[in-house]
Amino acid sequence: MRNTQGCFSFLPDLTDRQISAQVQYCIDHGWAVNIEFTDDPHPRNTYWEMWDLPMFDIRDAAAVMHELTSCRKAHGGRYIRISGFDASPGWESVRISFLVNRPEVEPSFALERQEVEGRTVRYTTRLVLAQP
Repeated sequence: MRNTQGCFSFLPDLTDRQISAQVQYCIDHGWAVNIEFTDDPHPRNTYWEMWDLPMFDIRDAAAVMHELTSCRKAHGGRYIRISGFDASPGWESVRISFLVNRPEVEPSFALERQEVEGRTVRYTTRLVLAQP
């Protein structure tokens, strides 16, 4: 099952050229760019591991792309995303976030329904690993 989190999630995967253009867009707007990775892409997992420190004073997308290449070498089998953080008053939050790397096999979740005492229904999610 294809993970559809973040901007551009329903589009085909972005090329490095397209990623670089989005990173430059973040830089042009004065947003801090950061790279994060995880092996648990569940929507409630908002705390991904950071790759190095957020890049506040970067002026060129090439520096971010260099860090992205390093992150892919170290964590190529995981999800990797780039986020642009707007620190301006009134926003102070992530303005853009998109996936730039996926594992070959993406996990899927199954919803199990269980009827218990009375008319109570319980739902449980479980991880399902699909075959490539």
